[in-house]
Amino acid sequence: MIGLKTADVEKGSLELQQQFGITWIVVTLAEKGCYYRLAGHDGYVPGFQVEAIDTTGAGDAFLGCLLYKILKAGVSLNQLTKQQIIGMLTFANAGGALVTTRKGALQSMPTTDEITQIIETNKQHDDDRFRPGFHFSPHSHWLNDPNGLVYYEGVYHLFYQHHPYSNQWGPMHWGHAVSQDLVHWEHMPIALFPDEHGAIFSGCCVVDWNNSSGLFDGSHGMIALFTHADSCPETGQPRQRQSLAYSSDKGRTWHKYEGNPILDEHDLVDFRDPKVFWHSPSECWIMALVAGDHVRFYRSDNLREWSLSGQFGKSEGSHDGVWECPDLFELPIDDSGCSKWVLIISIGDNPNCPEGSRTQYFIGEFDGNTFINDNPADHILWLDYGRDNYAGVTWSDIAEQDGRRVIIGWMSNWKYANQTPTGAWRGAMTLPRILSLTSRDEGVVLTQMPVREIEQLRKGTLCWNEVKVTPAVPFTQKMNDVLLEIEADIDIRSGDEVHIKMKSSGQSETIIGYDPVRQWLFIDRSKSGLTDFHPSFGCKHGARMVPENGKIKLHIWLDRNAVEVYANEGLVALTDQIFPDAPMDRIEISAKTGEVVLNSFHMHALNSIHIPNGPTEQASRRVEV
Repeated sequence: MIGLKTADVEKGSLELQQQFGITWIVVTLAEKGCYYRLAGHDGYVPGFQVEAIDTTGAGDAFLGCLLYKILKAGVSLNQLTKQQIIGMLTFANAGGALVTTRKGALQSMPTTDEITQIIETNKQHDDDRFRPGFHFSPHSHWLNDPNGLVYYEGVYHLFYQHHPYSNQWGPMHWGHAVSQDLVHWEHMPIALFPDEHGAIFSGCCVVDWNNSSGLFDGSHGMIALFTHADSCPETGQPRQRQSLAYSSDKGRTWHKYEGNPILDEHDLVDFRDPKVFWHSPSECWIMALVAGDHVRFYRSDNLREWSLSGQFGKSEGSHDGVWECPDLFELPIDDSGCSKWVLIISIGDNPNCPEGSRTQYFIGEFDGNTFINDNPADHILWLDYGRDNYAGVTWSDIAEQDGRRVIIGWMSNWKYANQTPTGAWRGAMTLPRILSLTSRDEGVVLTQMPVREIEQLRKGTLCWNEVKVTPAVPFTQKMNDVLLEIEADIDIRSGDEVHIKMKSSGQSETIIGYDPVRQWLFIDRSKSGLTDFHPSFGCKHGARMVPENGKIKLHIWLDRNAVEVYANEGLVALTDQIFPDAPMDRIEISAKTGEVVLNSFHMHALNSIHIPNGPTEQASRRVEV
């Protein structure tokens, strides 16, 4: 690079752009694809895996294909949308890749039909390759935050942030799916579309059992409260306001309230993600809403008119990113007969923090007006120590006799969410989890474990007991299934660091490890497969975990594109996406020094869930709503 002394593509391109005023910079990265920087945004566009014969002319082909697409677009570079840019660079990557499969330079140039074919083939391959087997994913296009989680008349509803015209974030809609068991999901038509008030950002659903809203003619129905996002016509600045929609037919169709928006704070730019619940002691509805660096609480008798009752958080917890997606609920502490309130807050990506977007929680009291933190202001509790669990919220209106508080999160991270290599669809949810409170030496903390309904997917189990593992004699086992649930009880008193390696037939391996000296549970996905779509993806990270009587218990779920780890009955959770170069086919457990003992090791093969192919396809397990 001209006058630069750095091998960092992102840093170097930024310096070039600032130094010379270059509008668009593209750096080719051979088979890895390319990196671009244009008009205030940048990113990586993955390449294509081909059998290269002759690389002569690959760079010229890339540039020729890119110039062809630019000229065909017929607009200035600054007018190109991000989607157009990625489409152009994907086309150029494909052209450059195809050239290498033939001898020569000019005579090896592919036709546009050949380029289109490899792009479509690659999309289909990626769809099949990384489509999760038991995590919820969209039929197609983009998915992020779960919204409007509600249980109503025997059906669990999952709404989610959805862009139905792209596999990247864009104008938000509410996608919709339903289930009777939290495991098998049926895709439904889009529930909420953008309108004159803006795009449909995150929010919640509740059942208005007593028709306090007056919208159900003496009956009951579902109320959705959500954020409308647009720009203020006077200033051009982003604007976020709260609105309402209602459904009288169990969520099949929705009607926007004529009085929208119902809540507006003119001085707040970040003002979104309402989460509403009925507070019996106060006999009113409570709304928790985030405003950049704090939570605001509102009260209402009718779900349509709201008054501010309290604020929390400006100097509490982590402020590494903007606060988002609040949730507030009460849980019992073990079997003590006592309870505490839990406030969940997700925080957005901060470029200076390697963790990216993640979720914290607070333990305390709610007096009907505001939340009071039990812990010191600088005491931070994290929900998940992996990289890919964000914006989690819980289901409303689960029956009292059920007694569970069930949460689900978006299984991605804003650092690289728009760039994960999944093709025509992008985004998935974590497993639904039961939240509980337990009292420990350090205070009251959350535990989480996947819902028991997941066990119905088990189709076969292998068991081992009292297996000794040393550096010279690791435990190895071939895996005949790519979808697995693993239960491991490991005695670490006579050993050092223990590794559970899940390996593919290629070069990929994902390591779940425990270091007893540091008392540190970790995931290492630096060699997990495709990692080069973003520099922050390939990494090793974890959390402190104290063994119990010299033992650790791990409960692991392995999907085609993800691994979830729950340790010591859910005291620690780690959730990570992975994109292996080939299906996982063997597992290896090793000790760094000394000897560890697998007191028990159970490996359950799992069936894949059936997700109907879009709203028009007939499902084998149709959910009646």
